[in-house]
Amino acid sequence: MLLISFLESNLLAWVATVACLGLIVGSFLNVVIHRLPIMLEREWQSHCADLKGGQTPATEPYNLVVPRSRCPHCGHAIGAFENIPVLSYLLLRGRCRACKARISIRYLLIEIISGILSGWLAWHFGFGWPALGALLLTWALLALAAIDLDKQLLPDMITLPILWLGLLFNLGHTFTDIRSALIGAVAGYLSLWCVYHGFRLLTRKEGMGYGDFKLFALLGAWLGWQSLPLIILMASASGALVGIGLILSRRVQRGIPIPFGPYLAVAGWIALLWGPQLTHAYFILMGGA
Repeated sequence: MLLISFLESNLLAWVATVACLGLIVGSFLNVVIHRLPIMLEREWQSHCADLKGGQTPATEPYNLVVPRSRCPHCGHAIGAFENIPVLSYLLLRGRCRACKARISIRYLLIEIISGILSGWLAWHFGFGWPALGALLLTWALLALAAIDLDKQLLPDMITLPILWLGLLFNLGHTFTDIRSALIGAVAGYLSLWCVYHGFRLLTRKEGMGYGDFKLFALLGAWLGWQSLPLIILMASASGALVGIGLILSRRVQRGIPIPFGPYLAVAGWIALLWGPQLTHAYFILMGGA
């Protein structure tokens, strides 16, 4: 209780504590980002084998806890010293301690981003339930964005529980009222569902995946239906600009799908912090024009 009282009364200590927690969570998010798609792939293979009447090959347990993290190049088990967020990567100079193979800088970036965003949220919301909710939402969005970038996949194992959690938080009007949250969840899903099917009817192509619908519904559940126009506007504009830039620079070919989840995640996080102010500024700008 003394610690809680101290953190509640000392903003700097609260921000520093949450930032350190964000670094630790970022290390765990790296595990989620790497392992969850593999877990889902194994589960799908098992279901396919069951449907075909075959037997699924016996494999060792594989989840977010076991087996112990290892170097993908030499199989070296990662020790506690090698698993300190940020510091271990810097001390090891981004290489495996055993075989000296290079470790992806993504691990470092996820930890740093998680730490910075967590500290920012602690400063923005202060001590209380809104900060806790914002942290949980942010960590989920960070994991979803990274997985979508890697695999073009937005796992239901993250989106659906976080969607329901957003509704629970808003029972107490944490970010919006529960009516706006419920309408936001429904409107978020159905709006992109309609766009998807309209695009498919016109072009006979699929413009996005069902994971995008659920992610948009998740953001609506947390932030209310009022935030959805701002989120989709920012996500679509930034996605279009990046996509055009990649095509012009010939880094991707025309027709190659680009994941939309990261743009929704970034737009949703911006709306979490400054949604009403940005919406108000937009209407003032349009009224002045």
